[in-house]
This record gives sequence, structure tokens and C-alpha cells, in this order.
Amino acid sequence: MLRPQDIFVLLKLVVWSGNQWTFDQVAHELGLSASVVHRSVDRSVRARLFAREKRQVEKAFLLEFLIHGVRFAFAPEWGGEARGIPTAWAASPLAQGLVRSDAPPPVWPDPHGTARGIALTPLDPRVPDAVRRDERLGELLALVDAIRIGGARERGLAAGILEDLLESKAAG
Repeated sequence: MLRPQDIFVLLKLVVWSGNQWTFDQVAHELGLSASVVHRSVDRSVRARLFAREKRQVEKAFLLEFLIHGVRFAFAPEWGGEARGIPTAWAASPLAQGLVRSDAPPPVWPDPHGTARGIALTPLDPRVPDAVRRDERLGELLALVDAIRIGGARERGLAAGILEDLLESKAAG
């Protein structure tokens, strides 16, 4: 059974696609232990989201899961108002394409965050630290959150952008 943390690990591996990586490097970047990353990859192999022999994410299968399953498998957990890092439609790349509303934006709670909004528990508690170090990972996670919490319009826009980003990583 997949865990939310597995999406966190898989998206980091998407960002690093085409590069050589070790479990220790991924663990260090994400603030996890190497054994946790290893178990995450094992679960992803069983779910057919990672090809062990090629050492790469099965991007087509991951995209299908993210678009059609992530919002059901990893339902959002909301908190109250908090300082944090903008996510979903409040973050890049969706923020540029949507009209801002007066409603507080969704944020990953983080005392070093740049925005005030409604706290959305990230897929893994280490997400805020990891996205400060890796902007591309932050964009992918924000798109996944838009699919998890958004209405039909936000989900559709996020799915299209996510598909483009995953295909561009596959090509390059």
C-alpha cells in the first residue's frame, strides 16, 4: 500500500530523472533516512510506479495515479489559519494562470513561510524544508495539491501542467 511519503519521493526522483542518484542522496535531499527511501521505492515498484531495472519513475503510470487517484488515496487534512508556504493554486505554476480570490490561500504550515493562509497538511512533514531547497519539487507538489483539493477547473489546469512537466522531464 502506497503512503503519501511515496509521492514525495517519486516526485523528487522525477526532478532528478536522467541523473545518477543514490538512496543516500535522495534521503539527504528530502530529510529522510536511506532505509525509508528504500522502502518507499519498494512500495512504488509494487504499485508499478517505479521500474527497478531502469531505476526510473514510470511517469505515465504516476501521472495517471496523480490525476485520478491521489485525491482519494491521500485526502487533504486542513488546519486553521497559519503562516506557511503557498501551495496548490496559490503557488507557481498555477498562481500565474488563475484570478486571485479574497479567500485565504492554502499553505503548508511553516514558521519561515512567506504567506498567511489556511493550513494544508503536506504529503510529508518534511515538504516545507525540501521545497525551500528544490523549487521544481515544490512546483510538482503544489500541482499535486491542486488536484487533491481543487475544484474541477483547478484539477484540470493542474493535470495539464503536470502532464507537460512530466513529459518534458521524460524528454530531457
